[in-house]
Amino acid sequence: MHIAMIGTRGVPARYGGFETAVEEIGARLVDAGHQVRVYCRGAAERQDEHRGMRLVHLPALRHKTLETLSHTALSVGHLLAHRTDVALVFNAANSPLLPFIRAARIPVATHVDGLEWKRDKWSGAGRRYYLIAERLSVRWSHAVIADARAIQDYYQERYEIGSVLIPYGAPIQDVANTELLKRAGYEPGRFHLVVARFEPENHVAEIVAGYVRSRAEYPLVVVGSAPYAAEYTERVHEIAGSDPRVRLVGGIWDQELLDALYAGCASYLHGHSVGGTNPSLLRAMGAGAPVIAYDVVFNREVLADTGLFFGDEAMLAETLETVEKRRDQEAARGAAARERARTAYRWDDVAARYERLCRDLVTGDLGTGDLRAGRAGAGD
Repeated sequence: MHIAMIGTRGVPARYGGFETAVEEIGARLVDAGHQVRVYCRGAAERQDEHRGMRLVHLPALRHKTLETLSHTALSVGHLLAHRTDVALVFNAANSPLLPFIRAARIPVATHVDGLEWKRDKWSGAGRRYYLIAERLSVRWSHAVIADARAIQDYYQERYEIGSVLIPYGAPIQDVANTELLKRAGYEPGRFHLVVARFEPENHVAEIVAGYVRSRAEYPLVVVGSAPYAAEYTERVHEIAGSDPRVRLVGGIWDQELLDALYAGCASYLHGHSVGGTNPSLLRAMGAGAPVIAYDVVFNREVLADTGLFFGDEAMLAETLETVEKRRDQEAARGAAARERARTAYRWDDVAARYERLCRDLVTGDLGTGDLRAGRAGAGD
């Protein structure tokens, strides 16, 4: 089976959850005997193949609102000239291009991601666009993929459609690279960690504010940046002020060091609030990090009883102080999170669900109806 994966920055994965998913899923589909084509943009290294996947590099407009759609438009044009058995489109924002894929009689599934229209960075026309794109993804996809039950429930309640539930997978680390941490200036087990893009819905500012008002002794290491949000970045720096405990280190692209930070922290602070199953949260769980998460349904779904939750700065400050006083208990909680990630979020299982979906799309009677109906919870 020929499978095309469209709508992300491509592989090798260096940026976010979609790219990691494409790499992990695509490589496993190749191992299962399928031919996989991945459309890539902005790649520093224009390699033709990665882990058995064929890579197609196409340009994109360097603009916050046009980058994704412009690249996907070129990708769809290439796809129509180089046919495939099935197309997997990532991000509902790409839905205006779905009719071209359907017109070519190529079965297509859309991974809708989170509730993008709720992000503070979108307002006015941007928010309206994402709401329209969400509706179009429902209308024009043969199947809708949700990565969390809460997202699945949202589409069922708002649009009365079933969707295919396929979460992300979690990388597992059983041991922290303490020597690497020490060389980089971090004391293993004695720092709190945030890894997030600086966007309001990720609550980085609130996390820093909660930490600053706490009496926590361990430093707070904040990893992340904001390519389109200089104002928000400035706000985070202002909140941190002159507190010597706060380390704003920017982006870290050394994956080995980032893995060591996840595995070696005293707690991982997760403020994401509008997505589904968040890859950074899964990475922290897989590394055995004790997680303190913003209290929303998505985070409770993923963490279950392995997480602690906060809703405001005062609650976070109190939780941080408590965590530092009970290190053995927190280590056990982190170990429980790792086991949950190991059993509930396996990349092998995720890829198998995508393979099953692709087969259903290819063999299904698309002339009489889409595969969305009746597929809620598929793969459970």
